[in-house]
Amino acid sequence: MRPRFAGGAVDLRPEEIVRLEGERVVLLDQRRLPDEEVEVECRSAEEVAEAIRTMVVRGAPAIGVAAAYGYALAAANGADLDEAAEVLVSARPTAVNLPWAVAQMRQADGDLAERARDIHRAEVERCRRMGEHAAELLREGSTPLTHCNAGGLATGGYGSALGAVKAGFERGLVEHVFVDETRPLLQGGRLTAWELERAGIPASVIADSAAGSLMARGEITHVLTGADRIARNGDTANKIGTYALAVLASHHDIPFYVVAPTSTLDPDAATGADIPIEERDPAEVSERFDARNPAFDVTPATLIAAIVTEQGVHRAPYEESLP
Repeated sequence: MRPRFAGGAVDLRPEEIVRLEGERVVLLDQRRLPDEEVEVECRSAEEVAEAIRTMVVRGAPAIGVAAAYGYALAAANGADLDEAAEVLVSARPTAVNLPWAVAQMRQADGDLAERARDIHRAEVERCRRMGEHAAELLREGSTPLTHCNAGGLATGGYGSALGAVKAGFERGLVEHVFVDETRPLLQGGRLTAWELERAGIPASVIADSAAGSLMARGEITHVLTGADRIARNGDTANKIGTYALAVLASHHDIPFYVVAPTSTLDPDAATGADIPIEERDPAEVSERFDARNPAFDVTPATLIAAIVTEQGVHRAPYEESLP
């Protein structure tokens, strides 16, 4: 273990989150944050897939970037690329960015390492553009609620929903952020809060079950979330608990916005019913009692006020407005 960040109001650099360095893919171990800042080195596509599966790296765009680097590493090692692609794509089922990035790599010619870096750079740029678009939906004095982590850690750079918060804060629109801790692995309480602290943005972590009460008291003005897969009709899969927030937001007349890159759109999924939902180890919920641990849920398009991509703000009907 070694400390790597100087602290203060600074954004994560993309290469701090995931990078291809010689004959290894280097990942910031998100399981250890915020208490420890540790890097994990992967020297094969199988090791990258295991890092994705065990959530060393997580977040739909970020695992796509990691998989692209893993595929480039496999090529450099002279490994069977069909097998490398299969093991990477099977690491986690819900985030469509994972098979998308591997498909991009399989279609590439020339320097695969540079192609993977291009995918990484493009994801970061998409996030910056969508953050600017989403900030236009905020108003002065906004106090948004976020769920899970949709920041630089999840995207390999700037962030999707958290990128919108950053852009809004830079414009003087965001006053304070409420951060769902996001059970059972606390990606909000551990990761989003850590990113906001680094960026110098005022924030408070809340228990997931406190969101409705704060909405009723008028303390939350918007809900901003990322996405792991978006169907053609706008139904959106995101971290478990997102659907409940969308229902609460609808009841309290609070706009619910999804901020995600076009790499998260799945043209093969007509509706949310076509999105596979990952069930993780029940021990993440309880090591003593029988448990269920769905990692994601699907929010119907009817509960989503707008979906923001790098191409702009899209509203219903999403089959017509989404790229």
